[in-house]
Amino acid sequence: MGRKIHTVFRYFADACESRTVTLCFLGMGGLGFGMVLAVAGTGAALIGVLAAAYLAAILLWLLTVGLLEGKRMEELEKLLSDLPETWLLGEVLPKPAGALERRYFRIMRELSRSAVGVAEQARREKEEYCDYVESWIHEIKTPLTACALILDNGGDLRKLRRELKRADNLTESILYYARLRTAEKDVKIRSFSASDVIGEAVKSQMELLTGAGISVEAEGDFSVYSDRKSVCFMLKQLLINCAKYCPGCQISIRARDGAILVRDNGPGIPAHELRRVTERGFTGSCARTKAPGSAVPGGTGMGLYIVQELCGRLGISLGIESEAGKFTCISLRFQSTG
Repeated sequence: MGRKIHTVFRYFADACESRTVTLCFLGMGGLGFGMVLAVAGTGAALIGVLAAAYLAAILLWLLTVGLLEGKRMEELEKLLSDLPETWLLGEVLPKPAGALERRYFRIMRELSRSAVGVAEQARREKEEYCDYVESWIHEIKTPLTACALILDNGGDLRKLRRELKRADNLTESILYYARLRTAEKDVKIRSFSASDVIGEAVKSQMELLTGAGISVEAEGDFSVYSDRKSVCFMLKQLLINCAKYCPGCQISIRARDGAILVRDNGPGIPAHELRRVTERGFTGSCARTKAPGSAVPGGTGMGLYIVQELCGRLGISLGIESEAGKFTCISLRFQSTG
C-alpha cells in the first residue's frame, strides 16, 4: 500500500514539474479572478469556496494527468525491456495521444529506422567478411599444401617460390579487403610514373606468370597522381587473374592518354557474365572450371571487387571489355595525370 502511495505521489510530482509554467499562469489567473470578485463586492466566504473548488479542480487534473502519464511510461518501459534490441523501440511505439507526442513519435520513428539500417548494414558486412575469411582460408590451403608437398619431394626452389607468391597474394588481398572501410586513412596521394608501377607489378608476379607460360609486353608512360601502393595492387590483381584463367596467353600493358590498359588474348568473359565480374564473391564459369594448364582453379571472387572499390575511392574509372574466345581488356583511367 505504501509503495502504491509513493508511486502515485511520484506521478503527481512529475506532472507538476512538467507543467510548472502552466501552473504559474493558472495561479495568476485564479488570483486575478479573485481580485475581480472582491472588487465587485462578492463576500469573502464565497470567494474562499470558489478558490477551494478552483484549487481542488487543478489538483484533481494534475493527479489524473500524472496517473495517465505514469501508466503510459510504465507501458513504454516494459515494452523497451522486452525488446531484443533497444533501437527497435521506434518501430513498436504505441499510437501517439497528442500533437506533441506525434512530433516525438515521428522523430523516434526516423531515428529507429536509421538505427535499423545501420545495424542491418553492420550485420551484412560482418556476414560478408566472415564468408570471405572462410573462403580465403580454404583458398590459402592450396599453396600451403603445395609447399609441403614440394618440400617432401626434394624442394624444387622455383615451384616453392611460386606457391609462396600465391600465399603472399592471398594475404595481401585480405589485408586490402579489411582496409576498405578505412582506406582513406592509408592513402598517400602523390605523383609517380605509370611505367614504374607497371614494372613493379609485373616483377612481383613474374613467378606466377612464368609458371603459367604467360608473356608480358609493356609500353608507354605518363605521370599519375594517385596512391601508388593501391594502383600497384590493382595491377597485380589483373595479372594474377591472367595467371589463373589465361595460361599460355600474351599480355600487353599500355600506358597512354591518362589510362593503363591491360589486355590479354585469353578465353575472354562470356557476355552474360561481363556485368557481374566486379560483384562481391562472383567467380564466373572460368573460375569454376580448371582451364588447361592453369595451376590455380577457382578463387574467392574478390579480386575485381576489391579493385572496383579501390577505384571508387581513388576516383579512377574502371573499364572492362571482353569477347568470349578472343580477348579481355581492363582499363584504369586516371583523372589527375601529368
